[in-house]
Amino acid sequence: VREKDLDGAIEIVNKADYGNAAAIFTESGKVGREFASRVQAGMVGVNVGVPAPVAFFPFVGWKNSFYGDLHAHGKDAIEFYTEKKVITSRWLG
Repeated sequence: VREKDLDGAIEIVNKADYGNAAAIFTESGKVGREFASRVQAGMVGVNVGVPAPVAFFPFVGWKNSFYGDLHAHGKDAIEFYTEKKVITSRWLG
């Protein structure tokens, strides 16, 4: 989905019933950081198409993306009520 401005992009993501992942492509570090901070998603990609990081990162979902009590990795199994966010970013140059 393309959006003309950052606020519109964040609104699209935050209005969704699910919050597993979101990604943005930008040349601006400020825009990338603001998106990652304000978006309601458990895994955020900045200049990364699918924010599916390495195995030791928690698989986190917000809102209706969360299924049961299965935050499956490491201490996430204990921190059941914590809303975590994993941010993966890539910058060229």
